[in-house]
Amino acid sequence: MEGYFDNTVFHRVVPGWIVQGGDPSGTGEGGESIYNAPFADEFHSRLRFSRRGLVGMANSGPNENRSQFFITLAPTPELQKKNTLFATVVGDSLYNALKLGEGEVDKETERPIYPRKIVNTRVLDSPFTDITTRTDGVDSVGANVPKARKKKMKAVKDKKLLSFADDEDDGDLVATAGNSTMKSSHDLLASDPALRD
Repeated sequence: MEGYFDNTVFHRVVPGWIVQGGDPSGTGEGGESIYNAPFADEFHSRLRFSRRGLVGMANSGPNENRSQFFITLAPTPELQKKNTLFATVVGDSLYNALKLGEGEVDKETERPIYPRKIVNTRVLDSPFTDITTRTDGVDSVGANVPKARKKKMKAVKDKKLLSFADDEDDGDLVATAGNSTMKSSHDLLASDPALRD
C-alpha cells in the first residue's frame, strides 16, 4: 500500500467523464492488487456513481480488480454495478481532480499528451489490521492474511455503511449524525504533527 502509487501517471483521460490511474507501468495494462491476484467486485445499493469526484476501481471485467482506479468528472450511471465505488474526493481536492480532465488528450488513445502524476501517497490511518504498510520497499502487504483468504475473499455486507449521496439527492436514505461516538479520520489524526501547517 504505502508508496505503491508514487510517481505513477494518470494514463487515461476522457474529458467530462473520468481520469484513470493506478498503473505503475503507466501503460494502462499493469498493476497488481494488494492480494497479488484480482479481487471481487463489491456493490452496495446506496453507493451510486451519481456525481463528480467519486473514486472507483477500474477493471477488465467482472471480479478483475487490481490496482487501477478512476475519478469521475461527472455523473456516470453507466458504471453502476460494473465498477466498485470505494471513495470520494473531498474538499478543495475536488478542484484538483477536475483539473486532471482539462489537459490535452490524444482522442484515439485517450492518453494525455502531458500526463499528470501522483508524486507520492501515504496511508494516514488504515482500518485493516491484516495489512501492513510498505516502509522499506519490501512488500509486506497481506503477510498476516491466511492463504485460503488470499484466493477468494467473500464480500461482507456492512449495514452501517454511509452513502456518498448528497443530502439534496433523490431522497435516498442517508445516515444522520445522531451517533455522537462517530469520528472522522480528521478528528482522530488532529494530533498528528505531519498534518499541521
